[in-house]
Amino acid sequence: MKKMKYLLPGALIMLPMIAFADSGNNEYLSDWWHQSINIVGSNSTRFGPQKRSDLYPEYRAWAHVDWFDFYGYADLPKFFGLGNDNDIGIWDNGSPFFTEIEPRFSIDKLTGLDLSVGPFKEWYFAHNYIYDAGTNEGQRQSTWYMGIGTDIDTGLPMTLSANIYAKYQGNNYNAANENEWDGYRFKLKYAIPLTTLFGGKLNYVGFTNFDFGSDLKDESGGEQPFYSRTNDS
Repeated sequence: MKKMKYLLPGALIMLPMIAFADSGNNEYLSDWWHQSINIVGSNSTRFGPQKRSDLYPEYRAWAHVDWFDFYGYADLPKFFGLGNDNDIGIWDNGSPFFTEIEPRFSIDKLTGLDLSVGPFKEWYFAHNYIYDAGTNEGQRQSTWYMGIGTDIDTGLPMTLSANIYAKYQGNNYNAANENEWDGYRFKLKYAIPLTTLFGGKLNYVGFTNFDFGSDLKDESGGEQPFYSRTNDS
């Protein structure tokens, strides 16, 4: 599976992916905890102050059962020793581990109430946690988004969910907004079935993040050189 990442102007990030899902059953795999191991290539991706290109292995997992909805992945940065000049990872004193998880807990299922309204089918306590292990404070990130999410019925053969979060910023590569509430995120996630292939389903999967309300640039001194921090990094 190949993942392509793009950084768009401002605080808008889109990540499209072509995903192949096995439609068969396997007694050695969970019937609700789905997982895969992939080789990922990224280009000009920014989770901190610098854009990086990298090639690395990734463990990915997703699940939806009763009141629990989950998506997450774990990376070993620069595992194959390939990347741009800004890229450091597991073998050259960079971050040995990067992960992002998105657990959601159904308010409808936990309360036994039907809270659906129009196209908004189900509501969740939504979380998005990002952790970059780093070997020192300047390479470490710990960001926790928490808020409310919903699944949306579009009337089309696709899945769509939306989440709105407040952000608590822990470590942030020595940025000025560490250990405080700073900004918000609105996330859209979508999956579109394309076709069947080799007995499985070929889907287009992606998400779009809108980040806003951060005071990072102001806390960093307002006018900044081009390489310094912005409200989005």
